[in-house]
Amino acid sequence: MRSARIAACLLALGLPIAAHAQAQVAFGGLKHDSTLPVEISADQLQVDQSDGSATFSGNVQIGQGDMRLSAGKVRVEYATGDDATGEISRLLASDGVTLVNGAEAAEAREAVYTISSGVIVMTGGVILTQGQNALSSEKLTVNLQSGTGTMDGRVKSIIQTGAD
Repeated sequence: MRSARIAACLLALGLPIAAHAQAQVAFGGLKHDSTLPVEISADQLQVDQSDGSATFSGNVQIGQGDMRLSAGKVRVEYATGDDATGEISRLLASDGVTLVNGAEAAEAREAVYTISSGVIVMTGGVILTQGQNALSSEKLTVNLQSGTGTMDGRVKSIIQTGAD
């Protein structure tokens, strides 16, 4: 019991120092196959043929395998160029974004998901929960292929120690 309190005190003393730095976080639950099909539903769809984009708005729900993303608005950009086959290039989500995969969830004001690289960048009041632990920052970059991520900005964390 005493060692748990000492560990908690040491952790608390170290948090202000770590809060100014970048935080590298393991995202085992966010490891994901970005080659799976993307399913999108929304209240409204607007297509812009001039730039090859589609904007979904109102209760947007996106699924890819076990991963779920919801937002108020999502702009879908399609691959362009000579060898473009109509595949989605990027998803730009805004108006309150929630990303859930397994026991991990992240919330932010905006997110950009680049499908080919499997990288999601969430910005603006980011909150990440992993089980009962929580982290917050201004920017979260997640690599879905490796299951790793980085939080930038003022990083704060709440870590449950399991001690009474």
